[in-house]
Amino acid sequence: MSDTLTPTGLAALTAGTWTVDAGHSHIGFSVRHLVVAKVRGQFNEFAGTLTIGDDLLQSKVEATVVATSIDTRDEGRDGHLRGGDFFDVENHPTWTLVSTGIEAAGSDYVLHTDLTIKGITKALDFALEFHGVATDPWGNTKAGFTAETEISRKDFGLEWNVALEAGGFVVGDKVTITLEIEALKA
Repeated sequence: MSDTLTPTGLAALTAGTWTVDAGHSHIGFSVRHLVVAKVRGQFNEFAGTLTIGDDLLQSKVEATVVATSIDTRDEGRDGHLRGGDFFDVENHPTWTLVSTGIEAAGSDYVLHTDLTIKGITKALDFALEFHGVATDPWGNTKAGFTAETEISRKDFGLEWNVALEAGGFVVGDKVTITLEIEALKA
């Protein structure tokens, strides 16, 4: 594996600070519900910074999610998720993601991170795709990324559940997290 990223299109991802454009980004998740379906949700408040290095493999990512901004399109469920059975937002109002490394994986990348939810930090790898760099009509330079991982919610102390009479549980353990990020060059 090369020490530098050289795929086509990365030359425009210049060194420096890039900030997450929350108005053009999405932090989402999906989890099995009642074994037969998936519930999807998102977080509406978040911020992040990408520090792109001269050697792109030395780049850093730091992000914060406001846990109270959970939105699953059901206020009753969102209230339950904010409470002590799940996120305990009174004691853990924010979550953090800090990168610990990046490496090439074919034409894409792996972003190594420490993710902290509800005061518990776990090392996680995100499959990372770089979509390119573009200039918007107002002269701003933007870069696009997608990152995805799967977590065990129990690893983060999110253990509430109810057994179903027919087998299985109300909420699945595996949660897919998807980050659609548009970053602005500072």
